[in-house]
Amino acid sequence: MATGITRWTGREVALLREALRMKGTDFANKVGISSRQLVNWENRGASIKPFPGNQAALDTLLATASPDAQWRFAQSLTEQAAVGHDERTEELLRRDPRTIRHPVDGKVMMLVEEGIYLSGPNDTSIWVDTYRIDVYPTSNGDYEQFVRATEHQPPQHWPGGRCPSGLHDHPVVWVTWHDATAYARWAGKALPTVEQWEKAARGPKGHAYPWGEEPTAAKCNTAESGIGGTTPVARYQSGVSPYGIFDLCGNVWEWCSTPGTDGPDRYQLKGSAFSSPFDRAAPALENAASVSMKDNDTGFRCVTVV
Repeated sequence: MATGITRWTGREVALLREALRMKGTDFANKVGISSRQLVNWENRGASIKPFPGNQAALDTLLATASPDAQWRFAQSLTEQAAVGHDERTEELLRRDPRTIRHPVDGKVMMLVEEGIYLSGPNDTSIWVDTYRIDVYPTSNGDYEQFVRATEHQPPQHWPGGRCPSGLHDHPVVWVTWHDATAYARWAGKALPTVEQWEKAARGPKGHAYPWGEEPTAAKCNTAESGIGGTTPVARYQSGVSPYGIFDLCGNVWEWCSTPGTDGPDRYQLKGSAFSSPFDRAAPALENAASVSMKDNDTGFRCVTVV
């Protein structure tokens, strides 16, 4: 299970040496550098980028490592990604008194106060009681906590049933409505109703999009982006809603707790995905699917009632 690295820095070099459990001198000899140069790389961390020849040597060293060493390296990368996400979360918690960190899954949640908002294509006035909603969609990293705690079946895109290091901060996909509901139950949360989801996206004034009235495809990950896959949940900062909620347009469709109107055992989805054209991204639009449906563009986030 080779873990690819786009560009090595001193930080990844240190993680690889630790994963291989090699002394500095032996590792330096494998890469073709001096022990002093290795110490310099590791001390300077992400600020140092080895030359192309050294990059290739590191690629080879990783590719030829044992599966156990590759897994240790992947786990270290995952932990570092989690630290980076936690730093953003801590900043948000400090900056906005409406946010809390949930005690079970650790996700930051935003308070949405009770009141009327404009709902659906006809902007119908709807009252919604106070609740909290996850600022980010449930990520692969979040879902891994749940899988480890409950032994729930992991998503099919996880090699060996383990969260891929490069997708730690991407929304989890290949989850059915039942999977999403099981996670919410484990965390002491619930899937949002369509009213809760839409209010978080459109704000109290009922904007057409989270960011306002202009149909700006560049503010979210839809088919027009050309990315063709999920993106980190905190990437589209210019596309946040009036409540500061990310990815309410694009990236992945999100399961809701509201039944669909087009048949039994169907529940509504909101938000569109990387695979959807932008004209499907408006939060007021409706979609639904079977409870057993799972795909590479479908995930979820959770709410709690205050």
